[in-house]
Order: sequence, then structure tokens, then C-alpha cells
Amino acid sequence: MNRYGTQAMRHWQRTDPERYAAIEQPQEFFAALGEQVEEQIQERAVALAGQDPPGESYLEKVGRLRMARFTAEAEVLRELVLIDAPSQTEEREEPAPESWNLVSRAMQEATSDEEDREDG
Repeated sequence: MNRYGTQAMRHWQRTDPERYAAIEQPQEFFAALGEQVEEQIQERAVALAGQDPPGESYLEKVGRLRMARFTAEAEVLRELVLIDAPSQTEEREEPAPESWNLVSRAMQEATSDEEDREDG
């Protein structure tokens, strides 16, 4: 299972334990979800990066590609991995601002990294 599958599994376990418990084969489900997330991130990053502009320097290209990857990852994680808790789904009518989603993701990754260190 890749890191996206692991992240999804942990997030779903904490956010919506009932939904997680309803999954018959969680290892296989999250392994497949992780692969799907990775593929969609790759495809979206390529599309977002676009063609190399004429005269683009190496550092400009690296920055453009990294930003495309980061944006693609944020979008796909929000769409496929970062589910709302059951009570939040009912309460929230408008999507969270982009800045909140990025902060939320960073906090989740930090928590995940801490758990990995504790488990390791």
C-alpha cells in the first residue's frame, strides 16, 4: 500500500469509523484507492504543468513542476481521501476555503509523520 492509501486508511478510521468498519476488505480497498490517487495526481500534475514555456530556466521549471504536483495532490486528496465526518457533512454547505484545506492537509501529514515515528 502506498502512502496515499495509508493516509486514507488512517483518516477514514479517525474521521468516520462506521464507514471504515463497513469496508469488507480494508487493506485491498485502501491499496487500490492509494493507486488511484497516485495515478490521478500524476495525470493532473502533467496537465497543470503544461508545456515548457520558451526561455524557461531550470529553476523556473522545477518550481512550475513542483507547484503543479502540489496543486494536483491537494485537489485529488480533497476529492478522494479527505472525507468529512458524518456530522460535518450535514453542517457544511459550502466547501472550505482553499487555504483551510492546505492547512488541514499539512496538519494531517504532520500527525501521520508523528505516528509513523512512534510506531517505528
